[in-house]
Amino acid sequence: MSHATFLRFMRPTVASSRLRAPTLWRSLPRHAHAGSYQPFIPPTPESLGKPRAAKEYKRTRKWLRRLVYLSLATGVVYGIDNQFYASSLTRTARTFSLGLLVALDYKINFRPNPPLATSINAVHSRNAERLSDLLRHNGGLYLKMGQAIAMQSAILPPEFQQMFSRMFDDAPQNDWKEVEKVIREDFGKSPEEVFGVSFSGELGKGVMERKARASASVAQVHWARLQDGREVAIKIQKHEIVQQLAWDLWAFKAVTWVYSKIFDIPFYSLVPYISERLSLETDFLNEADNSENMARLIAGEPRLRDRVYIPKVWRELSSKRVMTAEWIEGVRLWDKDAITRSWRGGWRQGSPGCHGTPMDPPAKAGAPTNPQLAKVKPERNHWRGQNNRGGLGLSLKDVMTTMVDLFSAQMFLWGLVHCDPHPGNIFIRRKPSGRPELVLIDHGLYIHMDPNFRHQYARLWKAMLTFDNDTLGEIVKTWGVNNPDIFASATLMRPYRGGDLSTQRGLEGLSKSEKAQRHYEMQQAARKAIRDILGDETKWPQELIFIGRNLRIVQANNQFLGSPVNRVKITGTWASRALVESADLPLPEKIRNLGRHVVFRIVLFTSDLFFWFTKIRQFLHLGGGMEDSIEAQMQGMAKDMGVELNQNIFEG
Repeated sequence: MSHATFLRFMRPTVASSRLRAPTLWRSLPRHAHAGSYQPFIPPTPESLGKPRAAKEYKRTRKWLRRLVYLSLATGVVYGIDNQFYASSLTRTARTFSLGLLVALDYKINFRPNPPLATSINAVHSRNAERLSDLLRHNGGLYLKMGQAIAMQSAILPPEFQQMFSRMFDDAPQNDWKEVEKVIREDFGKSPEEVFGVSFSGELGKGVMERKARASASVAQVHWARLQDGREVAIKIQKHEIVQQLAWDLWAFKAVTWVYSKIFDIPFYSLVPYISERLSLETDFLNEADNSENMARLIAGEPRLRDRVYIPKVWRELSSKRVMTAEWIEGVRLWDKDAITRSWRGGWRQGSPGCHGTPMDPPAKAGAPTNPQLAKVKPERNHWRGQNNRGGLGLSLKDVMTTMVDLFSAQMFLWGLVHCDPHPGNIFIRRKPSGRPELVLIDHGLYIHMDPNFRHQYARLWKAMLTFDNDTLGEIVKTWGVNNPDIFASATLMRPYRGGDLSTQRGLEGLSKSEKAQRHYEMQQAARKAIRDILGDETKWPQELIFIGRNLRIVQANNQFLGSPVNRVKITGTWASRALVESADLPLPEKIRNLGRHVVFRIVLFTSDLFFWFTKIRQFLHLGGGMEDSIEAQMQGMAKDMGVELNQNIFEG
């Protein structure tokens, strides 16, 4: 097809499309406004109403400004508190906020069927964790308070007992810069100048370890060898303690006051005395005084002078926050295996440092003889033999007898009582004679008993062991105690069966709701028992708080070692003997007490029968020792009063 032909063929199609286009356009719908056209006219001001101001959000901006100012102020206070006050304000605020939370939790949920918990046990458990976190987070004196409560945690619910058993773990130690700062502030010199040491190995100088050998809540201990060869333990208070002390004690008083009101337990009157003791524990000059006084008393007592040792204190190297004492090599009380395993240190030889025994074995040929060349403390395990399989080869009975004798003499004969005898504060050494020697350290927490109270306390022990209820009632009545039986059981650390303490039925055979109700009643009974013991708090001897702490720790030590001695008999014997030997009693009364002492020893024979019965049973693997039996009896009696006792306080 030619081009011309193609154009003729297509032309009609194009023309027809042109004809149809207008028709299609006219068929589309038209969108037009009805009515006549009117031009746009702006509305008049009158038709718009009254003018309104634009919204400025003044209240929102005001509160935002307040929030910013509060945040800035909080940040500034926090920074100042952290830098200059050792976080005392922060720690106090944390204490009060948690104290309020716990108080509200118990106020709402301490009932048979708590509205916000599954049971009372769940309430105890979560609040025990809250308290544990607070004590560990705050540290310092809070850990010391936690340890003090731990010793009396038997009166607390099991959840709190388990939590407080963790209070004896080592506390974190401060950096060397903080340690150096304390030494400079107290002595005005560097550690090198004060102790004559060198950290670079300079000849003719002593040496000192920057890393602490032990760290507690208030202080940490560093080893050093002075220029003259003396090995010393330098106890240095943590720098923040002095700044935190006043705030911590104030918070302790305030929280205790609130809780005594909420739970209706009259123990706030005891808080000032407790605070005073805790405050004195941070004064190392007071600790040095206690240490020297105890060393003097032991040296004057023939029954103890060759069995107990108190490390010497070097006053010229001590201050209010730094105490330098003799370094002791020994086995901690909790290491039963090391105490009892066979001795491999040689015939007629003692453990290192004990009664003239040299710290180190004779030097081998070719070895350096200048001890100043050593840059760190040597490990002295030669007495253990090959592979460290040996031990001190001592009798646990002898060790524990010495301990009970010592603390009984403190309570009944001298009236000066060490109130922190936990296993970490007791070393055991072997004398060349093969007998044990007990070394007592950490003399910060002591109480002084006046002669009248000391004699009353000795008579109380005699009355409890002979079931002399008239004398028992007479003494505790003057102390404001309402229930002599409960008080006697708490003192003996065993059930007192001389009175008429009633028992209550257990939880067996009860429904779930009945058990919840019964559990609540038991907890209420426990609170009443505490009120009965405290009674009239204005008459209650405040020294009993820390004496009870001492007795509880000694009992726990005896139980931990397998109950090798009759603790109750030994303590009672010292109580009766002290009424004969005390220098501050008139002669006629001493003579009367001598006759009573003879009768008392005969009566105690029944206690020996029970002790040997438990030893035979223990030997035959039919049961535990005497302390285990006492613990089981105490648990049964305590449960009747609403208190659930756990096992040994040092198990944690």
